[in-house]
Amino acid sequence: MAYVKNLFDRNFLEYASYVIKDRAIPDLEDGLKPVQRRILHTLFEMDDGKFHKVANVVGSCMKYHPHGDASIGSALVVLANKDYFIERQGNFGNIYTGDAPSAARYIECRVTPLAKDVFYHPKLTEYTDSYDGRNREPVLFPAKIPVVLVMGAEGIAVGMSTKIVPHNIIEVLEAEKACLEGKKFRLYPDFPTGGIVDVSDYQDGNGRVLVRAKLDTEDPKRIVIREVPPGSTTESLINSIENAAKAGRIKIQSISDYTTEKVEIEIKLARGVYAEETVDALYAFTECEQSISVNLLVIKNSLPAVMTVTEVIQHHAKQLVAILTKELKIEKQEQQDKLHLRTLERIFIEERIYSGIEKMKTAEAVEDAVLKGFKPFMKEVGSRGVDHDDVEHLLRIPIRRISLYDINKAKDEMQAIQARIKEIDGHLKSIVAYALGFLDGIIAKVRAGEGQGERRTQVGTFEKIDIKEVVGDVPLKYDRATGYLGTAVEGEKVADFSPFDRVLTIRKDGSWFVADLPEKTFVGPGAWYIARADKEALAGLVFTAIYRDAAGHSCIKRCRIEGWIMNKEYSLVPTGAAVLHVDTRPKFSFTAVYKPKPRLKVLEETFKAQNFAVKSLKANGTRLSTKEITGVKI
Repeated sequence: MAYVKNLFDRNFLEYASYVIKDRAIPDLEDGLKPVQRRILHTLFEMDDGKFHKVANVVGSCMKYHPHGDASIGSALVVLANKDYFIERQGNFGNIYTGDAPSAARYIECRVTPLAKDVFYHPKLTEYTDSYDGRNREPVLFPAKIPVVLVMGAEGIAVGMSTKIVPHNIIEVLEAEKACLEGKKFRLYPDFPTGGIVDVSDYQDGNGRVLVRAKLDTEDPKRIVIREVPPGSTTESLINSIENAAKAGRIKIQSISDYTTEKVEIEIKLARGVYAEETVDALYAFTECEQSISVNLLVIKNSLPAVMTVTEVIQHHAKQLVAILTKELKIEKQEQQDKLHLRTLERIFIEERIYSGIEKMKTAEAVEDAVLKGFKPFMKEVGSRGVDHDDVEHLLRIPIRRISLYDINKAKDEMQAIQARIKEIDGHLKSIVAYALGFLDGIIAKVRAGEGQGERRTQVGTFEKIDIKEVVGDVPLKYDRATGYLGTAVEGEKVADFSPFDRVLTIRKDGSWFVADLPEKTFVGPGAWYIARADKEALAGLVFTAIYRDAAGHSCIKRCRIEGWIMNKEYSLVPTGAAVLHVDTRPKFSFTAVYKPKPRLKVLEETFKAQNFAVKSLKANGTRLSTKEITGVKI
């Protein structure tokens, strides 16, 4: 048993770790889940400037992703619909209506220039073997911006989940700039579907946000929904409105969907109903208002961590500086190598060092001749000197290039290389300024895109809607003769109730229950008590039940009703008892009427209810007399 338990524990932990790290939760470094990273890696490999069939991209990506084509295809569509890193061609579905995309063989995509600027740098990227060991895939991309905040993410792992709302890319980049400059910044969510967001409970990436649809109420007899909240589609929104109308929460005449590239749902209101009084009901009872709980959980240093937006921005500001520093150093080294080779080529050709190898018959002799020819020019060559690889490079120069060698052109090229090295040194000395310039360049590219960079969700504050006020009260009626109770019953009015109120009913036999406000239900004729089941109000109320027990004795029970389970039957009196009267007054007198019997002289006896102790609901009552009671006079 111990072995089996250990086996299950180990396997469960391995599975949980896999789901958390390699499937559901994005990484802080590049903001991507593994399937998204593999899709972008595949697109970088395939990139030739042209569009690729999504089916081909999915097939190529299967070399890296071991979970089948369906997961790759759906992840690619979601990533493409973010509009940042994958350019689409064809029907990729509709985020407003929820329409599905066309089949993968009909739609095309390619990687965007922004994706290359943000992610692509093979010399800085760490690679690992793919799942079958035949290919190499990136461990993480060296992302230069906080992608996790730009795109948002949602995922459910084992024992944890993440819900990161998207933010406006321009605002994120401006916040990163502010962080580099030591200035304060604040970010709020920005959803691709638009709407209005209340950030009162948004705690820097955690907490909760309320998002509402944007309603056009210019026409008092018509409401037009222009933008939908995230998580809703036009279809689900219309269904929620129709359900609210059927339940009597809102009164509409018709609803029409004219959505194409933009949302347009027209609601025509019923006669006598106007837009102003309907708006609150739409927010209260339909998907026009959504509450989103936010949890910024990411993988940081191979471990799950809950972070704030500010911490993510600070992390990426440092990461950007580190990545740009590495890029500049790599480029500087490449330029220095290039300058070194151009210097060797110039000396090799101008000083006719190649002529010294004409009579040499072995490779070793040729190399010695070249090295010997360079000795007078070692000051120009510099401290790097001339090694075996340099000689091999020089010997591979074709004769045609030697004969057509342009000295002035070579000097101009070397001067350009030296100028670039000097420029790189300047950037390294003022790396923060260089990082700010890089971010400015990204901002300019984003703004150059059609419609990109504009904030779509308006930030505002909502007044809390009192649902009871929106709905209004309806009369609850009771027909004592038939025993029916409800809002659709013809009978005496009990009181006005909200549709969200619960009703406490004490039947004639002393049984009682609490239920939602009924339209029509049978509670039996002669019910003793019907009222709103309000625990605060009931806490100060004492119920007095006068009854005849199973043996015929007169009894009284005083108790409070303080708790219940909905729709469960309870009883005020013991089993077999007959209830003669139920009262809620704190003080009153009553007269017990006894059954006439031989030698019984006292047929009536008066009592004061307040003289009897209040007991618990489950306790037995107090016997008034051993005489058989037939009735009560109040």
